[in-house]
Amino acid sequence: MRVEIWSDIACPWCYIGKARFASGLAAFAHRDDVEVLHRSFELDPNAPAPGDTPVLDMLARKYGVTPEQAEAMEARVAGAAAEEGLDYRSDRIHGNTFDLHRLLHLGRAHGVQDALLDAFYRANFAEARPLGDPAVLTGIAVGAGLPADEVARVLADPDAFADAVRADEREAAELGATGVPFFVIDRRYGISGGQPAEVFRQALERAHADGAGRHLPAGDAEVCADDGCAVPGK
Repeated sequence: MRVEIWSDIACPWCYIGKARFASGLAAFAHRDDVEVLHRSFELDPNAPAPGDTPVLDMLARKYGVTPEQAEAMEARVAGAAAEEGLDYRSDRIHGNTFDLHRLLHLGRAHGVQDALLDAFYRANFAEARPLGDPAVLTGIAVGAGLPADEVARVLADPDAFADAVRADEREAAELGATGVPFFVIDRRYGISGGQPAEVFRQALERAHADGAGRHLPAGDAEVCADDGCAVPGK
């Protein structure tokens, strides 16, 4: 069984949803037969390279809210992250994630994609590290198991894995994904949003038991789209 997950490192519900999926997968009896593949989805492909724009300033501008309201929005997300045992900081920097996605494809080629994505999420949301700094990216990628020379080669060549990132994004559009996280099980079951762990477990059970394709709606699950990240009921 293969589970493909479209996500973006800038998406807080992707960070939280990955943890929820991991919990659902751990409760699935046939978890050892599941292959997980992470695919690229940029929420803001036109975002500038990460510089010095605080995410709270970006949120205030994007939603037309006060700094205090932006902090309250982030506090709700931080609460959801804490429920999954995840650290969450709101003093991180907003910016383009294309280079990170290219490195994730390199990670896939070396069999460390999942570990690298975890490292990127941790660096962004738990540590608020400057992911626009090539030295920082290199240190994270090498720490996750990638060769330093190959990381340097990819970062120096903007075309390296660029086609793979764009192909993932086209495929997401063809599958009808308008936000992330977006999970697809064996190209038969689609799950939108950061659903509870039990929803993921049940979907894996259904996919294992039968071959009838269906889309499981997001309902009130949290999702990020190009117009922002929603908190149900808020």
